[in-house]
Amino acid sequence: MSQAALFIDGFVILVYFVAIVGIGLYAGRGNATLQEFALGGHKIPWWAVLASIIAAETSAATFLGTPAEGYKTLGFAYAQLAIGTILARVIIAYLFIAPYFHFKVQSIYEYLTVRFGSRTKNMASGIFLLGRVLGIGVRLYLGGVILVVIWRYLFPEAQITIWTYFWGIVFVTVVTTLYTAVGGIKAVVWTDLIQACLMCGAVIFAIFAILGGIPGGLTKVDSMLNGNTVAMFQTGWDATRPFGDAIRAMLENPYTILAAILGSTFLTMATHGTDQDMVQRMLTAENISKSRFSLIVSGFADIPIVLAFLSVGILLWVHYQINPDPSLPTAHNEIFAHYIVHEMPVGIRGLIIAGVFATMMGSTSAALNALATSFIRDFYQPYINKTSTDTQSVRAARMATAVFGGLMIVVATASAYAVLSTNITIIPLALGVLGYGYGSILGVFLLGVLTKSRGNDLFNVFAMLAGVGAVLILGKVKIPAISFAALLHFQLQPADWNFGLIMPDWWPAISWPYFVFIGCGTTFLLGVLFSTKHPTEPELNAVKS
Repeated sequence: MSQAALFIDGFVILVYFVAIVGIGLYAGRGNATLQEFALGGHKIPWWAVLASIIAAETSAATFLGTPAEGYKTLGFAYAQLAIGTILARVIIAYLFIAPYFHFKVQSIYEYLTVRFGSRTKNMASGIFLLGRVLGIGVRLYLGGVILVVIWRYLFPEAQITIWTYFWGIVFVTVVTTLYTAVGGIKAVVWTDLIQACLMCGAVIFAIFAILGGIPGGLTKVDSMLNGNTVAMFQTGWDATRPFGDAIRAMLENPYTILAAILGSTFLTMATHGTDQDMVQRMLTAENISKSRFSLIVSGFADIPIVLAFLSVGILLWVHYQINPDPSLPTAHNEIFAHYIVHEMPVGIRGLIIAGVFATMMGSTSAALNALATSFIRDFYQPYINKTSTDTQSVRAARMATAVFGGLMIVVATASAYAVLSTNITIIPLALGVLGYGYGSILGVFLLGVLTKSRGNDLFNVFAMLAGVGAVLILGKVKIPAISFAALLHFQLQPADWNFGLIMPDWWPAISWPYFVFIGCGTTFLLGVLFSTKHPTEPELNAVKS
């Protein structure tokens, strides 16, 4: 790379970072109260909320991970999961949003205090805090990916280690934490708007750029694929197998129409209806109807977005079949990043690299703000500092943002280590992690909104824990982690934590789209067995304050 090209790309990236941090800090000026910090005073226009939802969904896991799915599977089967996301958003719009606005909550888990009591609220909020740190931490690993690809390009002889990924992760997290801690939700929404536009422009340009580099264009692509692409809609049913084996294979396949209608619907109900990260954006809208509209429209926007990213992956496979590259990474998650750094035009390359960071920062900033808001409302104000002023609460929220940012760095580094050891694609890992606990949260929220007198504050806690356990055991979950035995000898070795060892061999290793359904069903069915004891007056007063 020439010095001039390096300067141009570096300048573009620098301008982007300066602009995005500046806009974030400017948008968040005047956050004197926690209500302003968390909800933006309910003054955010619907179209900005819509862009913010899209930016949150289209994280770096989507930007680099979805092309990896297309490259690996040569098909659009992953896109059928968007069917469930649309169905779920309609349910959420008319089931959850009105109660959140009605009770004027800042942390949505405060609703559980009103309905059941503080134990249920604390457990749900705690699961959210842990699940969101893990979920975003996994995605942040991709912050290391793009910088590693750049580093490998600039210094081909340099050795790539886990520390190379670590410093990329630190860079992205620190910058995002800075403007989120100061700017609050307004900084999140307005920077998300910019980042969503940049992301859409980047993927459209990438499609035309890759096609332009393939002699013969779409005709050549069709002949290379030769009808071997996987269709978008897949039943997963193999009639040639015995009935039991066919059922098992279908449940182990994450990309089927059943997973789209059942699994993806429940997953999206959890991520968009009971996750503080996503719901907090909706609560910034001016009223219930505009919040609903933004949510439902975002579901329809998912379909062309995911198809575009899968197309990038398929086109990249064709491109590298025609133009073999000996330096092509073995990790599927790094293929698109490799193409961007090595083959995109100067200047555009810098802008698209900024786009990768944009998607990462968009999802991370919202998660940090949601984590801080949930922690302050659910734990700091009720237990740590019951008489806190607005100034103290905002200061504590900013400190909490920094702490959660540090925890995400730890998780992201561990995720990088796990991915490097196993070469798995990032999408199943990122969404699977959310499924471990989010089913329990959805189950208790459904218990609250669908029934009037079922669910007990104390027994809900056990029902939610049982929901988490059901997912891990019934799903035969194997989590890429480290060996405790090796750690005792001060050695770091990859190892799977297998929670399905007690299940018989014939039981399927149920795929990740069904995790939320399993956890939700278990929690709801156990919780409905007990009657509600109304929360005490101090608990209700804590919510109102």
